[in-house]
Amino acid sequence: MRADFAAIAQWINADSSVLDLGCGDGSFLEYLKKQKLVHAYGVEIDDARVLSCVKKSLNVIQQDLEGGLALFENDSFDTVVLSQTLQTIHETEKILREVVRVGKESIVSFPNFGHWSHRLAVGFGHMPVSKSLPYQWYNTPNVRVLTVADFEKLASSLGLKILDQCILHDGRIVTLMPNLFGSLALFRVRRA
Repeated sequence: MRADFAAIAQWINADSSVLDLGCGDGSFLEYLKKQKLVHAYGVEIDDARVLSCVKKSLNVIQQDLEGGLALFENDSFDTVVLSQTLQTIHETEKILREVVRVGKESIVSFPNFGHWSHRLAVGFGHMPVSKSLPYQWYNTPNVRVLTVADFEKLASSLGLKILDQCILHDGRIVTLMPNLFGSLALFRVRRA
């Protein structure tokens, strides 16, 4: 299980409704259903991953997130999760507005491009490759690179209230200079 799954799950109440955007093969939703008894729903674009969700008896909608979340009413879910998907979205502000509109609370996680090893790689003239950024520059699904500080600034400009944050590196919580030493950022947010 990915390290961020356990951290995200701590912010989700038992028997609540959860929408996982970019849910992949449904592993996280399956985990939440078993551990928290949530009412789980997913959105995924990839055919094989949607099929995997269906095989796990998960509720999944095949949709491109770039089009927004018009299928869902305001506050449709207790929690909307956007886990390691934000950096793959072209219209970042639009999807964040939609995420907090649809969820009473939202959880956003992303690889922190500000990690010291990423900065060092760029300093030596190469795009970074790491556990949190595992692709080469030419085959990455990431269209955006952002840091902890970048997300905090964007959240503020969009009028989002940061309720909590957890910055991880190798599955451990980072408290000392998290923008420098954390490789994965998780934020719990809602509309202000």
